[in-house]
Amino acid sequence: MSVDPAGSPANSPAAPGTAGLASPTPVPVKPALINYETFSQLDLRVAQVLEAREHPNANKLLLLKIKVGDVEKQIVAGIRGHYEPAALVGKRIIVVINLEPAMIRGEESNGMLLAASDGNAVVLLQPERDIADGSRVK
Repeated sequence: MSVDPAGSPANSPAAPGTAGLASPTPVPVKPALINYETFSQLDLRVAQVLEAREHPNANKLLLLKIKVGDVEKQIVAGIRGHYEPAALVGKRIIVVINLEPAMIRGEESNGMLLAASDGNAVVLLQPERDIADGSRVK
C-alpha cells in the first residue's frame, strides 16, 4: 500500500463529509534556532566563477571552478536549467568554503554556493558591487 505525503494510506477512502475538499496545506516546519557562535562557524566568502560546465552524470547539476582569494576549488551546484554555464563565467557569487568535501554523482564538491528559490526560479546570491574574490561575508 502506498502512503501520501501526509502519512495516510493513498488508497484509503475519504473521511465522511470531506469528498471534494482540498487537502489541508501542510504546516511548514520551523528550523531549529542556532546561536551566533554556531552561525559564525560558516566561512562565507565571495568567489569568482572561472569555469562552468554541465555535470556529465546528472541533469540538474553544473560543475563550477571557482577562485576564492588565492585558492581554486570545484563545487557542484544544482542550478542547471536555471543558468547557462557560459553566462556564469566571471560572475561573483557567495559560497560556503568550509563545508566538508562531498562526492556528488562522481564529482568532488568543495563548497556550496548560496542561492534563493521560490519553488520555480533559482537566483544566485551575489555582491551588489564589485569586491575582491575571497572577501569574507559577515
